[in-house]
Amino acid sequence: MVSSNRRYAAALQAAAWCYRGGSISAEPRINDRIRVPEVRLVGPSGEQVGIVPLAKALELAQEYDLDLVEVAATARPPVCKLMDYGKFKYESAMKAREARKNQAHTVIKEMKLRPKIDPHDYDTKKGHVVRFLKQGDKVKITIMFRGREQSRPELGFRLLQRLASDVEELGFIESNPKQDGRNMIMVLGPHKKKTEAMAEAREAQAARKAERQGYATEDSTDAVDVDEVVEAEAPAEAAEAPVETPSEA
Repeated sequence: MVSSNRRYAAALQAAAWCYRGGSISAEPRINDRIRVPEVRLVGPSGEQVGIVPLAKALELAQEYDLDLVEVAATARPPVCKLMDYGKFKYESAMKAREARKNQAHTVIKEMKLRPKIDPHDYDTKKGHVVRFLKQGDKVKITIMFRGREQSRPELGFRLLQRLASDVEELGFIESNPKQDGRNMIMVLGPHKKKTEAMAEAREAQAARKAERQGYATEDSTDAVDVDEVVEAEAPAEAAEAPVETPSEA
């Protein structure tokens, strides 16, 4: 008997790659394609059946109206599981599709500053850094030294520390300030993952859209009410108008 951890690791082996006659296949062997005398069988609910002859495992698969799927071909003996292989493939494909849909690659943005930057430019650059971090992107901050400024690296260090402190609610120092030739660089990482930032952005966009639609609905309702009032008052005005009578001949 294998240990519990080993047993589940074998049963849930994600690779499910099979070695067949010197070739590698991404599809696991199932049912009569399995060519071994005995297998370590896992039941439909994940229970450990034990080592059984292949013929017995195939017989159980027929009784359960399921497939016998080789999930760990390199184990000795190979691990097979009773499952609905068609349903398993469909669910796996849907999970992979959802994972690709939600997958987001982390982008590294870059912001360049001078060690003696003026307050207005600093606020502008900081605003860009804030926006990048909110989007879930990393930001590479580069301090560019020129001429005699290269003899004052502490100016760049203090500026980087100041910027990191100003945006600490959104990001953290992922790579500490370090000299890189004439420049000094630091990398800020976002507290939120890219997927979380994208989800929040979508929610905010949906909220803004709903708000705009709400305003449009209110405006159209007000217009209808005004028209109704005008139409309702029109007969009254007509009733109050003096009626001319023909003069007597």
